Amino acid sequence: MDIASYIDHTLLKPEATPAQIETLCNEAREYHFASVCINPSYVLFAKELLKESTVKVCTVIGFPLGATSTNAKIKEAEIALLDGAQELDMVINIGRLKSGDDIFVKREISLLAECAHNGNAILKVIIETVLLTDDEKRKACQLAKDAGADFVKTSTGFAGGGATVEDVRLMREVVGLSMGVKASGGISDIEKAEAMIAAGATRLGASNGVAIAAGIHASDPKEY
Repeated sequence: MDIASYIDHTLLKPEATPAQIETLCNEAREYHFASVCINPSYVLFAKELLKESTVKVCTVIGFPLGATSTNAKIKEAEIALLDGAQELDMVINIGRLKSGDDIFVKREISLLAECAHNGNAILKVIIETVLLTDDEKRKACQLAKDAGADFVKTSTGFAGGGATVEDVRLMREVVGLSMGVKASGGISDIEKAEAMIAAGATRLGASNGVAIAAGIHASDPKEY
């Protein structure tokens, strides 16, 4: 298993600098990661850095709260696509989901999926599992599937929790084999990464991509 090909090498901290983004892109190219996942303001910069690489540029929409308006998310997505984004990770409106407004949630995902696909990009839907019950997780995944999204994703990493094996397994059970499942948040070593893949993840969001690709275990004394 080429675990590097599963990894979205991620840097979404608000204090991320251009120099750090450049390092991220250089590491992604060296290790042949699936993508770099960065904030929208760096998409154009990353696209230029990776123009002769197979590494894709992924960015986030409505991040990290998902509480911006649908129109704002669409406009953010359109700009990101024009800048060169090839993958969009959008955050659902969590409050709308929890209130039972399935029509709103499905419609918003559908509009973003249409926007992404028109720009030859894929859409990953962040459901923020740490804030949901198991029934809400199932509903969110089904809505994303029905709305035409390409992936469901566990977490932003900014809500106090990240991916768990149990959540990844639940999400895979709901979407079947027709969609990708991205585990994100707290995946810091090879052991966790392999556990997520075994549970059904087809993509891993990780800021420790180099450590994972190098096969560093949590018990290893060395630092990467």
